[in-house]
Amino acid sequence: MFYGVVEGTGFEVLDPRFNECLIGHARVERLWTGARWSEGPAWFAAGRYLVWSDIPNNRMLRYDETDGSVSVFRSPSNYSNGNTVDGQGRLVTCEHWARRVTRTEHNGSITVIADNYEGKRFNSPNDVVVKSDGSIWFTDPPYGHLIDYEGEQGTSEIGNNNVYRADPLDGNVTPVCVDFDKPNGLAFSPNEKYLYIVDTGASHKPGGNKHIRRFEVKESGVALGKSKIFADCTAGIFDGFRVDRDGRIWTSAGDGVHCYLPDGTLIGKILIPELVANVCFGGAKLNRLFICGCTSLYSAYLGVNGISPC
Repeated sequence: MFYGVVEGTGFEVLDPRFNECLIGHARVERLWTGARWSEGPAWFAAGRYLVWSDIPNNRMLRYDETDGSVSVFRSPSNYSNGNTVDGQGRLVTCEHWARRVTRTEHNGSITVIADNYEGKRFNSPNDVVVKSDGSIWFTDPPYGHLIDYEGEQGTSEIGNNNVYRADPLDGNVTPVCVDFDKPNGLAFSPNEKYLYIVDTGASHKPGGNKHIRRFEVKESGVALGKSKIFADCTAGIFDGFRVDRDGRIWTSAGDGVHCYLPDGTLIGKILIPELVANVCFGGAKLNRLFICGCTSLYSAYLGVNGISPC
């Protein structure tokens, strides 16, 4: 079994089980560069394209897999951050500046999913995931209003950094977790028994949290139960991540992408020469991992498959 950095590929094997995730001749590819802070990749299978956010430039970009071109998808974008795709193939977006979560309909119109809790505007919705029942779960740290770079400097009306659930039937917004420092990326396990959520408190607090917590989803499917620390970041801080069909976590970190088994074992890395903010599975078979580096978009074909939609 091979251990260590696989020369010329960008992969580092820390545990022999990571070899099962790799394709022998596959390499990390840089597809495009020119952003200031790339985030929130979302794959649209019907059109074979990826949408992601370039937050400081207040725009969303579009990578076309059919010809490799990159174009502006939306500008201005209200300093959009996290994106995902719902069960009907619609774009769901977190908008820092507007402090809201929106859905882009098939005809291009925009529907506001949530923009306040009990009459108070959110801080700056950051990342979002859609559960199989259509409910929308999102994190709300303050990054979009700390300074005039990823949004607009301001203050918190709610006074806390929470995780929320928006009901698919009545739109009612409910806090599902209120004890985070700075909640960030989130994703469900394949069977939706667990919800993983990143805490990036260390971004503005020396010695702060830089871990992923794993929550039990209650039988009702609308609330969270007990939680535990799933993994602490060993390089920088975690941010956004995705889960593959077998339950492995593929998460951003300071030196690239880290891969964890469902039991929390770090088995390997995809080394990227800049900070990584988020990832997304795409391609025809969801076996291509798209990677948002700080300034660039990368990808790598893997021997595993993501969950659809991701």
